[in-house]
Amino acid sequence: MEPKFWQERWANNQIGFHLPEVNPYLQRHWPRLADGAKVLVPLCGKSLDLIWLAAQGLHVLGVELSEQAVEAFFNEQNLVPRITERGAFKVYQADLIEVWCGDFFALEPEVLAGCAALYDRAALIALPPLMRAQYTEHLNACLRPGCQGLLITLDYDQTQKAGPPFAVADDEVAVLLGPHWALKVLEEQDILGESWKFVQDGVTRLDERVYQLTRR
Repeated sequence: MEPKFWQERWANNQIGFHLPEVNPYLQRHWPRLADGAKVLVPLCGKSLDLIWLAAQGLHVLGVELSEQAVEAFFNEQNLVPRITERGAFKVYQADLIEVWCGDFFALEPEVLAGCAALYDRAALIALPPLMRAQYTEHLNACLRPGCQGLLITLDYDQTQKAGPPFAVADDEVAVLLGPHWALKVLEEQDILGESWKFVQDGVTRLDERVYQLTRR
């Protein structure tokens, strides 16, 4: 999927993936971290989860391709960011939140070297299969042993509906992350009844899973 796809989704306000509240899985399962620990949030959009994480005393490093999404986040939260250029990225920073606007795959390992945690609610499931492998390879290269994380996935019959969001089955998570991360399923729910767009498209099963991650 080319960057243009996501730019157009934001330009046309086709952002059904955006939640208008803090994710309840995040609130229930987020690991305890020391104040000031840095959390990586890839493909963050304008998520309110960034605000929640910062309220826990954490330094939040979001990455987002769409400048429209980044500007909307700071405007809607009444934050006035300091904006700097860092290589191929435009970095917006206010208080404990910084969002790197640009291509996630262009991030250098040294930028993420200090990240003690990872929060992925909408990144892995936003990517088609080949890009999912590239994404997890990049995470493995950039995040150090001991890094903790939370991953949220969707699982359904991909023949019934084209992504995004894409179906990412439990066995694929094990293949992509298992060699470098300890994985534990914390919660699993059938959410088809809450997802009428999927029902209308003919999907018959929609499972949401929450994983605890620990980098080996």
